Amino acid sequence: MKWIKPWKMILVATMTLSVLSACSSQTKDSAGSSSQTSSKEENKTSDATPEPLGKYADTVTVTEVLGYNPPEDPRTPKGITPEQNAYLKDLKDMLNIEVKYKWTVPSSQFEQKFSLAMASADLPDIMELDPKNFEKLKKQGMLADLTKAYNDYASPELKKYMESDGGFAMKTYSDDGKQLAMPAFEDPFLSTQLLWLRKDWLDNLKLQPPKTMDELDKVAEAFTKNDPNQNGKNDTYGVALQKNLFFWGYDLRGFFNGFGAYPSDGNNQTAWIKDSGGKLIPGLIQPEVKTALGKLQSWYKDGILDKEFALKDDTKTVEDIVAGKVGIVYGEWWYPNFPLNNSVDKDPKADWIAIQIPGLDGPGKSLVPKIRSGKAFAVNKSMKHPEAAIKMLNYYIEVGKKKYQGKTEAKDGFVYNWFNPRIYNPASIDTIYTEVNKALDAKQTEITLDDENFKDVEKVFQARNDYFSGNTQTGSKGVNWGLYFSRAAKDGGWGTTRKIKEAGAYVNNEFYGLPTETQVEKGAQLDKLMQESFTKIIMGASLDEFDKFVQSWKSLGGDQVTQEVNDWYSKQAEK
Repeated sequence: MKWIKPWKMILVATMTLSVLSACSSQTKDSAGSSSQTSSKEENKTSDATPEPLGKYADTVTVTEVLGYNPPEDPRTPKGITPEQNAYLKDLKDMLNIEVKYKWTVPSSQFEQKFSLAMASADLPDIMELDPKNFEKLKKQGMLADLTKAYNDYASPELKKYMESDGGFAMKTYSDDGKQLAMPAFEDPFLSTQLLWLRKDWLDNLKLQPPKTMDELDKVAEAFTKNDPNQNGKNDTYGVALQKNLFFWGYDLRGFFNGFGAYPSDGNNQTAWIKDSGGKLIPGLIQPEVKTALGKLQSWYKDGILDKEFALKDDTKTVEDIVAGKVGIVYGEWWYPNFPLNNSVDKDPKADWIAIQIPGLDGPGKSLVPKIRSGKAFAVNKSMKHPEAAIKMLNYYIEVGKKKYQGKTEAKDGFVYNWFNPRIYNPASIDTIYTEVNKALDAKQTEITLDDENFKDVEKVFQARNDYFSGNTQTGSKGVNWGLYFSRAAKDGGWGTTRKIKEAGAYVNNEFYGLPTETQVEKGAQLDKLMQESFTKIIMGASLDEFDKFVQSWKSLGGDQVTQEVNDWYSKQAEK
């Protein structure tokens, strides 16, 4: 039996009682409700001794907005909506915090919708912010100071996560001694771009995994024209792509990296690399980008890219991957967890593998940030209970993620990526990989790890065993394969990523500060210019349009951004 910290034992007992007992407290919508006398001893939260997971006497209502993708796990009940997420029900039962959404939209629509919300000052209590929006709201004085709430209410585990990088990310989101957001930062190598492709299609066509861009060109053409699925129909294309060229997934970061081009970090941010003189230059406007666009243009003309890519969002691209219409996609370590697991379930022959991205003369080098912190969670300054945000983070780590030592299940309606705010252990993926392989190498039949990662490691270990034994009682073939191949297989997502890290086959994005003044002011305009210019070129416009784009980008604010980024870089060198 695992040892449980005393305060957690008390928490579990209290939460179990609260679920079983009828609550006589009257629910109120106001976040500023005062304590009631009924159920006083059970529900009281003392200001003198703040508890990381203390239950409010009166309901604290928290407003949020959400951009979401379909549930990753196919065992999730059909038709469930974000409002029905079981995490929210448990949050209400255990902490008496009720989440109400002002609106929810698919992830591809979130940025536009949130921009409108900021423009109309119609903001929720708790907000997930990218660096640009954080800077905007900080300057407008719209963000609450979370310093006291964090110091008083953060659980030991949350503090451990936040201090795992020496407190660097926390300092990045502070201003004048005030903690204005809680950054969600992770291992930077989680951003490493891999090439995922159908090995069964390679085998059908007697082809080898490509190591160079020329070899990839031949494979992509064969996947388009040579009936790789052997069904006698012309119903496949080579490389997956959605309308957002640089996004969180199913985009072209890895493709450009293969040409030695580093235009973007995937978070709508230009990537910055060192030149020969030690200055930072924007990867977006370098000649290698033009060369890569030329190849994309030829791929589009030859049907290797879907002719309708400019109209497809990430959801539509995922549908093509799962339906077996496309056999190559660039992306990160987690793809087997979604959507490749669904591809495997739909087509038992589907055999996806991960390789280092092809380059011009051999395997290429992926862009890797120095700090991976693409989002942060902030609180509206008008929120009466800012500490509720900290408690919700504690809840996700201590309860939501573990659920009485780890029993949150998709079949019961728990959808982890529909819950905000959430922060992960920055070292969790590498711990899972190391511990599962340690157990396999020792020929263990069960996991005996005794720390906070136990349940995550056990879950992946069991999924691996179920996959190889064909046991589908607790998960489908795709689910079991996806958990194992993403996190623990030596030739899988994280296993391949680790090899790339160990080989030094990466290039750092040297800029890791918050957006500069001109990036905040002009960033959206410059991003739109890039998206429109690159899409036109891919679809057949003259390659000379790239040179025009460079001049426009520089004159519309790019040159000023470059100066500001280098001013920041000089200050880092002085520290």
